[in-house]
Amino acid sequence: MKNMITKIFPKNINNDYKGYGIAVYVFVIYSLISTVRSCIHFFLPDGGAGSIAHIDLSQGGKNIIFVFALWGSSQLILSFVQLLVSIRYKSLLPFMYILLFLEYCFRVLLGVMKPLVFEANAGTPPGGYLDKVMIPLALIMLILSLMPKKCETK
Repeated sequence: MKNMITKIFPKNINNDYKGYGIAVYVFVIYSLISTVRSCIHFFLPDGGAGSIAHIDLSQGGKNIIFVFALWGSSQLILSFVQLLVSIRYKSLLPFMYILLFLEYCFRVLLGVMKPLVFEANAGTPPGGYLDKVMIPLALIMLILSLMPKKCETK
């Protein structure tokens, strides 16, 4: 157990990563997707609220757009941290997967507690599908990032 805690919270943050390589590749892909997603929320005129998420902007639209853009700025900062971990500080990968797992669990929980109202016949926005995929994927990648590679000897 102590070894697992040390892997999640390493004393030295560096690029010394001993888990499975697929966990690194999946994290890099997620980091790039996160960067694109955050730029969409930050730069699109409606923050993606109406054009992508199909949220009814007729009531308080400017406020909703502002919140989406603000969310995009937070996502962009987080995506820079994710890319930095991907490139330079891979020892933090297990910790980052815990954060991803928690983020997507909270998204699903908030969707149940405070459901959004979408435009009629709009369907589920892309993020709604991603939420359900990322929970098990983050958990699997967390486990793989904590497991030593098969060829590693002690």
